[in-house]
Amino acid sequence: MGLLFEQIDSQPSALGEITLRRRRIPALGDRDIYEVKLGDEFLMSSMFVDAEVALADQGLSAVDGDQLKVVVGGLGLGYTAVAALKNERVGEMLVVDALDTVIRWHQQEKVPLGKVLNDDPRSRYVLGSFFDLAVSEDGFDPESPGKLFDAILLDIDHSPRALLNDSNASFYNAESLGRMSVHLRPGGVFAMWSNEPPDEEFMNILRTLFTDVGANVVSFYNPFQNRESSNTVFLARKSFS
Repeated sequence: MGLLFEQIDSQPSALGEITLRRRRIPALGDRDIYEVKLGDEFLMSSMFVDAEVALADQGLSAVDGDQLKVVVGGLGLGYTAVAALKNERVGEMLVVDALDTVIRWHQQEKVPLGKVLNDDPRSRYVLGSFFDLAVSEDGFDPESPGKLFDAILLDIDHSPRALLNDSNASFYNAESLGRMSVHLRPGGVFAMWSNEPPDEEFMNILRTLFTDVGANVVSFYNPFQNRESSNTVFLARKSFS
């Protein structure tokens, strides 16, 4: 059966110690569960990925066209990025992450989905702060400043109020979101994951900048709590005019 618990890697970062772990819980089946922690804070588990996948599926379903150019903000364990690549209409995908350790885990294939991202020529890692790039004039692609994208899929903070870093708060306002929208083509979609229920105050901010603003609740079974849990996917479209 192998080890029930292994700490694969732990490295310092500007946000604190970041750790990759693998465990098995026999009662939940014979499979590896990968976990990421930042300091003492639990960031992600491969056991709960329904909403991360839904972020890509719902965000891209809302976009028309082919050869879509996509930004994924936050690499995590790679589930949103790999779900995006399963969409045959995606022609190019940038995965932006501020932590070089997380990118190296995928490049070195210490996590299962690393090989998928490495082997797909449509996928490229960008080391940098999503939030800084989002409000910059040059945008997300260091190789092509000013490039417009069809979809921006964001999964970094737990919610617009539960932040990994206090400095991220400056993004969730009309000014910063407006700067980010400059990097979307007309009709392009901004989609965002949240661990919390739909947030009407945040949606009202989105409505000042975008059309077709909505929030979809994604429910899934949580075996740790033996009950249903849920996350939220926010969706907003840039006007065609």
